Amino acid sequence: MIGRIEGVVSAKRAGFAVISAGGVGYKVAAMRETLGKLKEKQAASLWTHLAVREDALDLYGFTNEEDLHFFELLLTVHGIGPKSALAILDIADAATLRSAISAGNSSYLTKVSGIGKKTAEKIVVELRDKVGKSAKGSERSLSGDEEALEAMRTLGYTHSEAREALRKVPTAIESGSARLREALRLLGSR
Repeated sequence: MIGRIEGVVSAKRAGFAVISAGGVGYKVAAMRETLGKLKEKQAASLWTHLAVREDALDLYGFTNEEDLHFFELLLTVHGIGPKSALAILDIADAATLRSAISAGNSSYLTKVSGIGKKTAEKIVVELRDKVGKSAKGSERSLSGDEEALEAMRTLGYTHSEAREALRKVPTAIESGSARLREALRLLGSR
């Protein structure tokens, strides 16, 4: 119904932004990365998904179509709602998640709050054929992320801090130690 929204960011809060378009302020839930890119009183343009429930109409926004399509693909899995799908996309980019699913790595998905082992396995089983084969580089960066994530947790970073930093590391950097160094560099430059 609402496929895209363009307007001015009126407000940003935890988990959502209000985008004014045509005299109406739309509350749009989004990933942390997307919200980080939005600036109050500046123009914004997001691809959207309208979730219709009996008691609510919720709008979810994405900076690119790939994230939107992956979000909608996650919604096809029984038991995964919009909030869970958004939380899954918050742990890594769509390409990395596709790689984890096609490789059958359900443990990567259990890092999301509310996604247990059974649900993660269900996602892998139901979406493995739909996500297609992953690029070799994505598989290597996925295993590198797991190594780097564990090292960062050992160094005292929270799970969310470590994930957020690793999301920003280019996938061209593949080894765990190189991804760890780059993530630590990014955290140090904040």
